[in-house]
Formats: sequence, C-alpha cells, structure tokens
Amino acid sequence: MKKAGYVILSLIIIAFLLKSCVNIDTPEVQRPKNEQQKTEETINYPDDAKTVTINGVDYLQTQAPVGKFGGTLVASTIGEGPKTFNPFNSKDNISSLMSEIMYDGLLTTHPVTGQPIPKLAKDFSVNGNDYIIHLRKGIKWSDGKPITADDVVFTWQNIIFDGYGNTSIRDSIVVDGKLPTVKKIDDYTVEFKTPQPFAPFIRMLSSPIAPKHIFMPAVKKGKSYFETFLSTNTNPKNFVTSGAFKLKEYVPAQRVVFERNPDYYVINTRDEKLPYLDKLVYLIVGDINNEVLKFEGGELDTIGLQGANVARFKEQEKHSDFTVYNLGADTGTMFLSVNLNNRKNDDGKYNVELKKQRWFQDKNFRQAVDYAIDRKNMVLNIANGLGAPLYTAESLNSIFLNKNLKAYDKDLNKSKELLQKSGYRWDKKGHLLDKYGNHVEFDLYTNAGNTEREAIGVMVKQDLEDLGMKVNFKPIEFNSLVNKLVNTLDWDMVIMGLTGSPLEPNGGKNVWMSNGTLHMFNQRPANYTKDDRYVWEKQIDDLYIKGALATDFEDRKKFYDEYQAIAYDEKPFVYIYSPIRIAAMRNKFKNIFPTSLGGITHNIEEIYIDNDTAKPDED
Repeated sequence: MKKAGYVILSLIIIAFLLKSCVNIDTPEVQRPKNEQQKTEETINYPDDAKTVTINGVDYLQTQAPVGKFGGTLVASTIGEGPKTFNPFNSKDNISSLMSEIMYDGLLTTHPVTGQPIPKLAKDFSVNGNDYIIHLRKGIKWSDGKPITADDVVFTWQNIIFDGYGNTSIRDSIVVDGKLPTVKKIDDYTVEFKTPQPFAPFIRMLSSPIAPKHIFMPAVKKGKSYFETFLSTNTNPKNFVTSGAFKLKEYVPAQRVVFERNPDYYVINTRDEKLPYLDKLVYLIVGDINNEVLKFEGGELDTIGLQGANVARFKEQEKHSDFTVYNLGADTGTMFLSVNLNNRKNDDGKYNVELKKQRWFQDKNFRQAVDYAIDRKNMVLNIANGLGAPLYTAESLNSIFLNKNLKAYDKDLNKSKELLQKSGYRWDKKGHLLDKYGNHVEFDLYTNAGNTEREAIGVMVKQDLEDLGMKVNFKPIEFNSLVNKLVNTLDWDMVIMGLTGSPLEPNGGKNVWMSNGTLHMFNQRPANYTKDDRYVWEKQIDDLYIKGALATDFEDRKKFYDEYQAIAYDEKPFVYIYSPIRIAAMRNKFKNIFPTSLGGITHNIEEIYIDNDTAKPDED
C-alpha cells in the first residue's frame, strides 16, 4: 500500500473521554483516527508486501522497516484456554486464534483496505464462478516438506467438503444445495469452481490449509477420530505448520508457547527469513481484571482494553513504557438475545416455559424490551464514552450497514404502549402482568468474568425492572453458557457478542440462516428436518441466499439492507452498543501498525524488539 494513502495519526483518547458518547463514522473501512495532544507524529504503513523469487522459492517480501531478531512477545487470552489445536475443529475464538498463528490460508485480508490478498498463494484470478490459484513455489511446511496443490485439494475436498470437524466453512459456501469443486491443475496451480457466481467465496479462501501427509491418516480413521485429532493433549512435536510460529508448549490453564518457524516463507528487504521474534506466548488469564493486573505488573506486553480501563491506562502511559492505541470501531456486535424456541427436548419438556414462549414470541414484547434499554447510558458509564449505540445487525463499520434504520433513545412510554397492545398490565405495586395474570419474570444470562457484559447485564436488569419485569441476572461459566445456547436450549435471555464480518455479511450466515449452527435465538437440534420457521426467518433465509448470489455490490447491498430492516423490526437480537477497539503495547516493540480490521498484532512476523531489555529465552 502507498504511504501517502495510509497515513494515520497515532495515539488517542483524552478528547473522547470528555464526551458522553463517540459518533463513529462508517467509511468503507474504519481505520484508526488518533489524536495526539503534543506532537503531530504519524504512523506510516509500509508499502504492500511483494513476491520475490530467490533460488526458485517464491518468498513473500514484507516492506516494513528491517528489525532485529530475538526476544519474546507475551500476550493473553481470557477463559480456560484453547479446546483444540486442530484448525478444522475450532469452535471458539481462542482455539481459532491459536490455529491462525500456526496455519496460513491461500489468501488473507489486507489489514487496511479489506481486500483479499495472496498469502500461501502467489497470485489468483477470478472469472465469474472460476477461481485460479497459483501457489508459491518452493515454500515448505515446518517439517521441510513442500507445500503443493495436493495439500490444497486435500484440505478442501477431504476435510471441508466432506464435513470433517467444524462444518461452518462448508455451510457458508453451499450454493443452492451444491458445493464448489476443487481441481489440481499442476503441482502449484489449483482451480475452484462454484455452482454459480458466488461473491462470498473469495474470502473463504483465507481458510487454513492442512498438510496432507499429516492430516490424511486422521481423515482415513473417520470423523469421530478426527474430532480428537491434534487435541490439546497432543505432543507439540507432532505439529506441522505453515505459519510464522509453531507450537512449543501448552500448559493447561496457564500458557500457550509458540516458537519461531525457521521455514516460514516471509522475508524482509534484506532477504532474511521472518519472524523476528523467537517466541510468542499467550498467558491464560481467568478474567479481564486479572489480565489488567498482569499487564500493569509487567507480565504482559500487550492488552486489549475495555472503555472502563482506558482513562487509567492513559494516565499510566505518561510515565510508563507503553502506548495506548485507538484501533477504530469494533467489527463486532454486542446484544441481548431472546429465546424464541418453541420445541420440546428429548424428555418431552419445553425448552422454554409456555408462558415465557408467549412473551418472547410476541414482537410487541421484544420491541418493548428494546425501547427500555438505555444505550447511551451504557456507552457513558460502561464504555467511558468510547463507543456508540448500536441498533442494527451489521456493525457500525460494515460497508453493508443499512444507514436508513433510525436510532432512538430510551422511551419507557413507548415500551408501555407496546405492552398494552398485547394485553399486559401493571398491578398496584408496579409489577408487570401478562393478559393471563402471570407475573413477568425470567432469567438473564451472560458469561461470568467478562466484566463488560456483566456490567451491561446489571444495567439491562435495572432498565427492564423500570418496566415492572423481574429479571434474575445470572452470570455463569462460559462453557456452561455455550451448552445452554447450543445443546440444552433452556435459557430465557442472554447478553452475548459476535466478532462480525464488516466486509462480508455472508460471514454471519450461521447466525442468521435458520439452519445455522449459531442461530441462537431459535436454535434447532442437529439433524432437525421439520420446517417450523417463523415467516420472517424464511424471509431472511431468502435474502441471505440472494445476497450471496448477487455479484454487483449495490444489488447485494439491497438484499442485506432488507434483512437488516427485518431484524430491526423483529428484534431477535436487541443490539446494545459498539465499542471502540483500544489496545496497549510496550514501547520496545516496533513495526506496530494497528488497524480496526487487523488489530495490533496482525503483522506478528514483522514485529521486533528494538532494545536490549528483552529477557533471554529460557528452554
């Protein structure tokens, strides 16, 4: 990328803290817009990486400033740690992150422009429904074996298309009931064909590629065996990877340690193999408060910050060894979801009580809940003003955002009017009763340890109790919550978040399509065949299909605008707010080029330590 085009101001925040909320623009791609108080220094993004062929090897040459080799970067993850190291079995964010470090895809996403760019691929071309991928010649897996078209065809045909592991990739690329095809042209050329032009497919080519010689024996043993293949109990020596780092050590509930991959195919302008760092370590911390304490105590080198901690970190920044960065609008969404499930479990009991079904399936009730939520108050008091109220299914920096959907303030009178339309009334004590005289009482869940969601839950409880509802707020352990959402389906309301896909709505297909594995507000059991969709669910299904098959951006946007309008009206998700992404990084680390899309360590192979303060690596 050209420096003149991607110059951004560095550092942030004080001006933001003086406002009750931040107005977030929605340009094509949100980039950091950081205000510095005393200087006009800027962060200059380097030019784009390019292919350089040396001794028959097609290296990817980064154009970032040349750095120094050695040292360790220590980051963190919140929760219990990864559940697998198999990239095709990953169903949680932490496991997916660990996989992304070890396994590269054919393509990746440009961290600023958002465009698909080559990674394992040397180049690619698209002609209608035909995709030609040319692989880099001479690049190797971490065990020294060549990466070839055989690995690509095996990955897509035998793992993804055949439904091994997490089928979310497979589910996202089905077109009219048909899968794409993949064919080897020669050792370094692969052809994909979709049944018809399918705009989202190009972004799916960032999916990880597996080493055939390692994964094939596991595939031959069947899907049950594959579910346990490369589990967290696997000896790190058994991992063969293509990424900048390979697994060195995993200590459950403590840390994941990666070491430099000496066979990585990315080089600097001196033709030296990257990455610069010897190790990348992720400490597993129990919750956000513990994470903050570890950073302040010097145990962590980088941290993502919630709004509540930003002022504290900005004050510390003045006399500490780190910098706080504003990465721009978050790409994800935060929401309150209502359980619309009306089915029975295997024991013949309803997943949701009948009286609660009547409440939750009533659009007036859901809209009343929506109007009762004080989003601005949450932005101010939970995010410390570093965010903006959210009302739509697409995030505020999505290029597909429907800007015609209006924002609105908390309006209890509107809420009461909607409830009265459905026969609700209040007793003398102000308690809300349905038309059958039942007190409106339900449980509200979120994952314990996520202080932001817990704070939102406390405020949602108060907002809804202002309407006379009795809300039992129950933060529970994350895996227990996921089990309720995905398996037992016995929950009432939940506060959750999804990472989002601001460049491609089809990334949310598993959430919005009625047969999706993340269709949490009306989750269907596995192998469920009965068509009991709500009318508006059918409409969204249809719009998602049409949006994926259209090739012109404006045509696609019309379909996705319409699905957002339906979601805005039906309220299966009551959206809360979109925070601004804030991160801190120790000043000794250089080549830090933060973006909203990529985060602060998207270019981990380019990051280096510029002084002698790094502690020697210990075996």
